[in-house]
Amino acid sequence: MKQKVVVIGAGIIGTAVAYYLSKQNVEVILVEAKDIAAGTSGACDKAIMLQSKKVGPALDLAIQSAMIYKELEQELQQDLEYHNGGGMILIENQLELNVLQERVKQQQAVGLKVKLLSGEEIRRKNPHISKNILAATWCEEDAEINPMHTAFAFAKAAYKNNVQIHLHSEVVELIIRNNQIQGVQTTNGAIYADSVILCSGVWTKHLLNTIDLDIPIKPRKGVILVTEKLPRMIDCNILSGAYLAAKLQIDNDPSTVGVGLAISQTKSGTLLIGGSREFVGFDPTVKGEIIRAIAKRAVAAFPILEHTNLIRSFAGFRPHTPDNLPILSDIPSIHGLFIAAGHEGDGVALAPITGQLAAKLVTRQNIDVDLTPYRFDRFSTNTVS
Repeated sequence: MKQKVVVIGAGIIGTAVAYYLSKQNVEVILVEAKDIAAGTSGACDKAIMLQSKKVGPALDLAIQSAMIYKELEQELQQDLEYHNGGGMILIENQLELNVLQERVKQQQAVGLKVKLLSGEEIRRKNPHISKNILAATWCEEDAEINPMHTAFAFAKAAYKNNVQIHLHSEVVELIIRNNQIQGVQTTNGAIYADSVILCSGVWTKHLLNTIDLDIPIKPRKGVILVTEKLPRMIDCNILSGAYLAAKLQIDNDPSTVGVGLAISQTKSGTLLIGGSREFVGFDPTVKGEIIRAIAKRAVAAFPILEHTNLIRSFAGFRPHTPDNLPILSDIPSIHGLFIAAGHEGDGVALAPITGQLAAKLVTRQNIDVDLTPYRFDRFSTNTVS
């Protein structure tokens, strides 16, 4: 009899996991409380950035994932708006230059094609960049995709491989007997299974709390601005040094807001401009001061945008972990229960490799990647206080 697996969550991670599981000899049911990419995956930018990752586990996974992305449109037979246009991190002052010089050396040492460019060189790549930008890093391996298109493409391919997809079906309980997963109780009834994998992002903590387990995944809100359609002016993903600093900031004080610049241009011509990071629970409010702070960063880097119209803004919740690494693991105390969540702002970049590894993990195949840095039990507290 085939192993039966329930995948909870139909964002870019959950749909990737469901798709790669569908290529194994298992029965797969994908369960989603709302719709495909209705959560974090529908409220983020489109970067597959390698140079934004620290040397070590995060970069190792990102490099493998980027290789999968190169062939993914052909494999899924869908337009993902994939573009391997490179990426840039803008350097505004000497302190950022010193930090990023060292980071580039470390990344080059492990084979990443990244280098430092002078202000003159970056303005040859993009003449719209402000003359106040001192320098930039450049990585030709950085790319981008449309995360919503990708989640839908994974789901469509999974469906063709006989995955059952249950939308608008919220999981309200994990069914467990004698420390063994039995399935899930949803708002539309029970689904019994041999294994369950939580790909539920920021909502994973709530599900584990229902079985007296805790996990340090917190929602970290980020705001993105969307401009009117513009002539093509940006052909790669661009971050600022301040954006990296905000990403790695671990201050959980809700009054602390990290604001940097993350900017790219969509296929339709609009600009996606981020980004902020703050811990405010699930409050979706987009505050005027955050919009102004992000816009100020954008205009400082691209003065041409000073009179550009914004057409909307939106907020998304990144699933943050204390060490900025995802959790890809079994849950030792509950046989058959797994987790693939906590990717923070790296879910888009890491989706394909997460899907592949999770499928092997759930079906208990040999894995040639050391998953120790991503284990659930690396955190000291695994029971609800």
